[in-house]
Amino acid sequence: MSEFLIARREYKPRGPATLMDLYGSGVSEVAGVESLELRIADLFPKTAHQGLLRVEVGGTNDLAKADPLRVGAVFSGGQAPGGHNVVGGLFEGIRKLHPDSTLTGFTGGPSGILKNQSLPVTQELMDGYRNTGGFDLFGTGRTKLESKEDFATCARIFDHHDLDAFVVIGGDDSNTNAAFLAEYLLEHGSKTRIVGVPKTIDSDLRGPFTETSFGFDTAVRVYAELIANIAKDALSGRKYYHFIRLMGRSASHITLEAAMQTRPNVALISEEMARDGKTMRGIVDLLAKVVVERAAAGKNYGVVLVPEGLIEFIPEMSSLIADLNEIIAAHKDYIESLRGFTAQIEYLAGRLPRESAATLAGLPIDIQRQLIMDRDPHGNVALSRIETEKLLLELLSSQLGELKSEGHYHGKFSFQTHFLGYEGRCAAPTNFDANYAWSLGLTAAALASSGHTGYLAAVHGLTLPPDQWQAWGVPLVSMLTMERRKGQDKAVIRKTLVDLAGPAFRWFAESRDAWSIGDDYRFAGPIQYFGPAGLVDRIPVSLTVQ
Repeated sequence: MSEFLIARREYKPRGPATLMDLYGSGVSEVAGVESLELRIADLFPKTAHQGLLRVEVGGTNDLAKADPLRVGAVFSGGQAPGGHNVVGGLFEGIRKLHPDSTLTGFTGGPSGILKNQSLPVTQELMDGYRNTGGFDLFGTGRTKLESKEDFATCARIFDHHDLDAFVVIGGDDSNTNAAFLAEYLLEHGSKTRIVGVPKTIDSDLRGPFTETSFGFDTAVRVYAELIANIAKDALSGRKYYHFIRLMGRSASHITLEAAMQTRPNVALISEEMARDGKTMRGIVDLLAKVVVERAAAGKNYGVVLVPEGLIEFIPEMSSLIADLNEIIAAHKDYIESLRGFTAQIEYLAGRLPRESAATLAGLPIDIQRQLIMDRDPHGNVALSRIETEKLLLELLSSQLGELKSEGHYHGKFSFQTHFLGYEGRCAAPTNFDANYAWSLGLTAAALASSGHTGYLAAVHGLTLPPDQWQAWGVPLVSMLTMERRKGQDKAVIRKTLVDLAGPAFRWFAESRDAWSIGDDYRFAGPIQYFGPAGLVDRIPVSLTVQ
């Protein structure tokens, strides 16, 4: 262990007072949920009508157990800072309820369940991972548990380990699978209860009681430090525009939060582009306007933030992607049998609607190739691999050339491109994420002990001191909606996009005009783990704006 990790693991995570002594707390059902879509209710007859739960001192369902609990857990999907603290809180929670309770981690992600690959968690093991980044305690993977055969295997493995509860630490897709698994286990008489934990640096797994997901704060703080460094370089060299693409497959929460922390010249918010019906040309016009105005002020440099999911929110691109997804889903085997990209593109172009075919033909070859050949596990376009910033730069450079020839632009345009993604996923969690993830683990322990299944652990009131946070259980089914996947309608947890009427976006929108021309870059510095409370206990700016 490095000196940093040795010192860092001494930090004692904080959380809601109701969770600090689970032995004296209980779980109460306090309210019903809104009416579900009829198709959702039909899919989940066993769990469709569960109510909202609250963990509270003296709750109606006492958590104290006469017998030890046997609990399993798995990391599912991409890494997010704080995952080890979720496991630590879960381990501590079930041991508080009974000292002989056991926790078993399944290794390598959901495929580890199917293969019965497991690791017993001990106090000694857990002590070495407290407050550390990554998911290396168990490892992770993106295997989807979605077929009845998968669920039957899970039931058999859970029965083999005699598990009272199983905790899925994952994002929207992982917790969608958890909802289906909970329903299946109830229907087939299994005693194993399912609890989900909201994990994703994208922070698109939100709801009334889930203000953000763990890992978001740490990841954005890492990105913000790098963006600020790049901005300082731009201000020093005064010769480059830096186009920085940021993770966030659908929602632009990362880009918005990073912009609020660093104040770039331009930050594109996908949801706003969609609301305003911005075409690719419209976005390039917006960028060109800033470059021309800055050049008139003698500034041929700047910083532009681009969310990786932007391309899916541009109307003509969104239509093209939807059409491609449908055709590829229907003709996948034949398309894969065609030799070479040219044959595939010709086949697809002949089946696309006229407008989408024209959009595809107008894109650079590299972008066409990425749209056709790179697919995610759901069969959709792998947006993280599409270099949207380079597409924008190619179009912007062409437009600036036209403006220069017409005498409307007299500057110089040179650029650098960056993609910030994996750099933020495994950092040691901030105090906020360390506390939040630990509290989510304790909440999952409470729900695991309560006899309820099909719930997401939620911790609410995050702008308050940690001891005033509140622990809840939210029915996973209440978060589902019907969405088109691989050419079919499927029940999935809806992704929570940036709220354009919310206070965070409004603050950003009111401030950005001054940033576009001025050099108001902000440098918050690296994550601080030791020192004054004002530095070490910061929370996401977007949560504090009212």
